[in-house]
Amino acid sequence: MKEEIKWCEENKIICMAYNQNEQDRAVLKRKGEVSYLEFPALSRLSFLTHGFSTREGGVSEGYLGTMNLSYSRGDDPLNVDENFRRICEVLGINTKDLVLSDQVHDTLVERVGKKDCQGESLRDRKLTGIDGLITNETKVVLCTSYADCVPLYFVDKVHKAIGHSHSGWKGTVGKIGAVTVRRMKEEFETNPEDLVAVIGPSICQSCYEVSQDVADAFLDFVNIETIAKVQNMDKNKIKTLISAVCVPTGEGKYHLDLWLANKLILMEAGIPEGNISISCVCTCCNSQLLYSHRASKGKRGNLAGFLSIN
Repeated sequence: MKEEIKWCEENKIICMAYNQNEQDRAVLKRKGEVSYLEFPALSRLSFLTHGFSTREGGVSEGYLGTMNLSYSRGDDPLNVDENFRRICEVLGINTKDLVLSDQVHDTLVERVGKKDCQGESLRDRKLTGIDGLITNETKVVLCTSYADCVPLYFVDKVHKAIGHSHSGWKGTVGKIGAVTVRRMKEEFETNPEDLVAVIGPSICQSCYEVSQDVADAFLDFVNIETIAKVQNMDKNKIKTLISAVCVPTGEGKYHLDLWLANKLILMEAGIPEGNISISCVCTCCNSQLLYSHRASKGKRGNLAGFLSIN
């Protein structure tokens, strides 16, 4: 039987907690054996192609089964080639148009174009050490890789420019989301108020226990005054949101909410709260459908997010 999404909690409660419409949560779609996730906030924009892969419909075996999209997890490269071909065919994109990078949990965001597309081979990356990609060129597919970390999708509706960034806890503390917004301002004259942003499938707070040093990194990670000003929000409400990002569980452990942390960072960067949606899909809760580093204790393949301008 094919897997369906398992929501972390009763989904209306989750959506209320993040102040968003339940209809903006991710949607699971299938074409043949291949399944993928779409995000309604992006589906409503006709000039885009986007998606997020699942484990279903590929040819990889064992703990890599089946739609592994990484060449560095011990898989047969021919399997990964075929997996990329299958997911790209379903999404209506060409593997030659993919822009890939070896991510390093940093905050470097690079403007890319046709010259950076992989072409005939996906195995030897043209770009390394980059966790965020932006472009305003058509048929340039931004592709980033995941197995619990947070995918961030950005779309400038006015200038028709896009960004796609990988945000683990280190990237979140480093505010790669805000760096992506700034780079889109520099390169495309993007106004943050025109951006639509999606926080994609990743580990939820209930599944993500962290140590004291990680929790300490999230002390004062955003500025209350700035958020209050740009969002016209009550400071006490912002304080309440910030206090919910890292919740102690005892013995120096905390549950960390990367979804809320990234939302606050994007709000601080000037994206209107109503323009930010959270997929509400946890990779760890859905480890049969999606790869999760935590759930598998590191024995897993990789998912991928895709975003391009038609």
